[in-house]
Amino acid sequence: MEYLRMIAQLIVAFGILNVWLLRFHKATAYRAKAAGNMREEFAAYGLPVWFLWVVGGLKVIFALSLLAGFWLPQLVRPAALGLAILMIGAVGMHLKAGDPWKKAVPASIVLVLSLIVAIL
Repeated sequence: MEYLRMIAQLIVAFGILNVWLLRFHKATAYRAKAAGNMREEFAAYGLPVWFLWVVGGLKVIFALSLLAGFWLPQLVRPAALGLAILMIGAVGMHLKAGDPWKKAVPASIVLVLSLIVAIL
């Protein structure tokens, strides 16, 4: 079980960092509506730009905390729960925007993996 948690922890951390640091300005098949980057995606949800920076900052902090959690285990559960809450919001935003279910799949997977990390 410990290995499962560690693998999920790595997948979540690197997945979040990939989306928010490497793919921030790029179009993906999973962005809301026809958004070409993260800023456009938040606009498609009707969210203000400041919220983009709050959510992004929290996600990056939580992802880095998951990585630091290999040396500081007390960081893991709060970071995983924080990401799970944000992923519930992400799935909700896709549903609110009327996106096809496929676009909410990555957030749903990260939600499940975050809960696995928090529980194990």
